[in-house]
Amino acid sequence: MTTTSQRNSLSKRQVLALRGLRLPSPALKQLREAGIYCEPAISIEYQHLAKRYVIWGRESGGAVAGLGAYCGYVGTSGEPLDWLARVNSVGRNGVHATVTAPHLVRVHVFRNEENCEVLITRHELIAKEIGRRPTLENHIVFHGINGTVVAETSLPEFRSRVGELVSVPALFREAIKNAVAGAYTVGCRGPRLLLPPANCSSEVT
Repeated sequence: MTTTSQRNSLSKRQVLALRGLRLPSPALKQLREAGIYCEPAISIEYQHLAKRYVIWGRESGGAVAGLGAYCGYVGTSGEPLDWLARVNSVGRNGVHATVTAPHLVRVHVFRNEENCEVLITRHELIAKEIGRRPTLENHIVFHGINGTVVAETSLPEFRSRVGELVSVPALFREAIKNAVAGAYTVGCRGPRLLLPPANCSSEVT
């Protein structure tokens, strides 16, 4: 848990890495009024049976016409992760599944009409002392603003201030594609990145 004094001492980049995209108030209001719940917050939890600390997060989000937001998780090399629990909420465009892992990568997308903002962050637990609660380290892997999805690849295309093409990280292209798909899926009811465990199956709509 990050205290108020710790938050105040963090730089804007550190806050972005920890908490995800910092959307302006009008965008947050639009998402709330549209019934889109996208929660990028993560936390450190302790698994008593396994006797270990893990990072806990929720895959969530969806879309309405012209607006969408999505947050999901993959492994540090872009590999899919199994969900811990599937969340079958009554409404749509909300929480779809939960995940725990000692390290993971978060993919957070916000879409306004055909423009996308994508933030990829890496999170890992760092042990300071044996038996003590670890610290959470957060790093920005990629941050693209005002991207436009290319139909041929289903990936957003980003350009620098001088118009040069900015490539998205190759390791996370599939994860970005799936998260962007979530931000375009009207009435999303299932996870796009997390997968069911081997002994479980579920349909995504």
